[in-house]
Amino acid sequence: MSIADIKKTAEQKMGRTIESFKGELQKIRTGRAHPGLLDQVQVDYYGSMLPISQVANVTLLDARTITVQPWEKGMGAKIEKAIRESDLGLNPSSQGDLLRVPMPALTEERRRDLTKVVRNAGEDAKIATRNLRRDANEHAKKLLKDKEITEDDERRSLDEVQKLTDRTIAEIDRLIAAKEAEIMAV
Repeated sequence: MSIADIKKTAEQKMGRTIESFKGELQKIRTGRAHPGLLDQVQVDYYGSMLPISQVANVTLLDARTITVQPWEKGMGAKIEKAIRESDLGLNPSSQGDLLRVPMPALTEERRRDLTKVVRNAGEDAKIATRNLRRDANEHAKKLLKDKEITEDDERRSLDEVQKLTDRTIAEIDRLIAAKEAEIMAV
């Protein structure tokens, strides 16, 4: 493994950390409707658990209402039950085959709780990034110990990995600030 390989691997893993963090942020409800909110809700479909998106059409009716249109007649009640039992705090209403899922307004206290959740998720992403930096630095030090690179190459590698880490953490901080502003503005 060369220094370029170490840097490339760290860069790819840090990119995946940011993508994972973005996914976590999408799961946090801000009071506005978003079809992706129901992605983690699983429905019993003939004995196997499937995401709602695989048994129904999930769309937005307006800024605060998600509609769920089951593809099969008998699935409406199962989907409604799955949404009610999820930890999302949503209360769907059935209108024939169509389910309407209104988003309840957030209280000030709930908004503050959600900002804490966002900060904790951001801190977890930062920890993962720092662990990736540590792993990359250990690889560089091992190459130096095995006399495959010079001390200058190792120092340059450590500096490049640190700059990459700083950029990744700055991106995570930016995402945290944007999500907090979104939560408090709604």
